[in-house]
Parts: sequence; structure tokens; C-alpha cells
Amino acid sequence: MTDSMTNSAPPVVFEHVSIGFEGTPVLEDISFHVNPGETRILLGPAGVGKSVLLKLTTGLIRVDSGRILLFGEDITALSEAQLLPLRTRTGMVFQEGALFDSLTIRDNVGYQLMERHLPVDEVDERVREALRFVELEHTYDMLPASLSGGMRRRVAIARAIIDKPDFLLYDSPTGGLDPVTSTTIDELIIKERDVYQTPSLLVTHRLQDAFTMATHRFSVTQKKMVALPKGEINAMTSFLVLHDRKLVFDGSTEALVASENPFIKEFLA
Repeated sequence: MTDSMTNSAPPVVFEHVSIGFEGTPVLEDISFHVNPGETRILLGPAGVGKSVLLKLTTGLIRVDSGRILLFGEDITALSEAQLLPLRTRTGMVFQEGALFDSLTIRDNVGYQLMERHLPVDEVDERVREALRFVELEHTYDMLPASLSGGMRRRVAIARAIIDKPDFLLYDSPTGGLDPVTSTTIDELIIKERDVYQTPSLLVTHRLQDAFTMATHRFSVTQKKMVALPKGEINAMTSFLVLHDRKLVFDGSTEALVASENPFIKEFLA
């Protein structure tokens, strides 16, 4: 992480954000923040606007009202050129991985470094380091088509973390994967959270993923994800819930489970 992340400023803040398309409201009066070192898990049914919220976070689409602070900068008034250095500090894991089919895994993972014209040796070293983190160094010279869906998703995580970002966004990282492969992806996200302690915002509709994040840690000595002692919850993992264009919950795992909100109770059932 950069030195600027050593202070207590939240990497992202939403203040009364609203957006709609063609006259149809999608998100209304959304306010929340992500603290340094914190993982926020954004829950909600399909089509509720979770992916829209992620795109707003880096200015890929613009708000109709309200404002968004990214690393303390109000991005709602910035040009594309002004947004670029802020985006380079943010890692993104897209739905389905979004790899370039015609590029090798090496070039997919190192793409942003190559765009900055870093020396080839440095790109090679950093790509291998990122691939080792997701246990896929052997795929270095392969093409995405030769990998399974889960492996492609792991490559996408390697690409997102290669530049040691100050903030990470995950857009349904286990979407479309079987339960066993999903657990592997969850383990990598927890590993990133606990080893690099990068603040992140993770979108999912899978409760299993969400509660795995809250009840597990990565053991460096055992080199795997392990369950927290019974009754313990990861204090740096908390929840947001979207429903009917609104943010209906913002709080801890314990508060989410105890919520009396009818929608949340039904969603968790």
C-alpha cells in the first residue's frame, strides 16, 4: 500500500448517492464508507444495483446526485484524466474474470504494468509473484481458454493485486462457480485480506461466501483458511444490504443476523 493509506481516512465514502437510467431510479440516497483494512460485503438479490454501485465507486459511471470520495478526492467532479491515477490505486476483480482471450496469463496479469512501460524483467518478476499468491505460477505461458473457470477467476485476482492496490473491488467473484471452487476463491480473498490487509468492497448474493469471510481467517503457518474459534467473528468484516434501491443495512455480522428487518430476515432464511 502507498504511504497515503497509513492514515485513518476511509478509501471510499458515499454521501447521499442516487442514480437512475432513462428515468428509472436504480439507487437512492446511498451513504456508507469503507474503513482502512476493512472488508465490506455488499449483499442483495440479483438486479438490485450492486454492480452499478461498484462502477460508481471508480467513476466508470457518474452519479445523478450526491458525491463519492475516493482516497479523499471528490470524484463526481473529476475528468477522466483526473480519475486515472485514482483508478490505478484500485484493484478490480470483474464478474467472470474478464480476461483477454488472446493474451497469455503473463500478459493478462501484467497488463497494467506493461501499459506503464515498466522494464520487462520487473513485469516478469511481479507477475510471477502475483501468480504464486494464487498458486498458479505454472500457468504463466498459458492462454485463458486452457484454464478452468475457477482458475481464470484466480488469475483475475492475481491481476487485481499485482500493483499492491490501496483498495480492492470484487464483483461477484464466485458467480457461476461450483461450491468447491467457490470455497477456493473465498480462501484467496481471505488470504489477501489477512496478508495484505487491503480494504475492500465485495459484491455477492451468496450468503455462504459472506459468512465464510466473517467466520474464517488465513493461517500463514498452515497456509490455508481456518475457521475462527466458535463464537468469534472477524471484526474487520461487515455488511451492507441493498433492497428496493435503498441501503437497508450497514453494520456488523452480529447485527445482520439479529436484524428484525423483514426483507433481511427473509433474505437470510
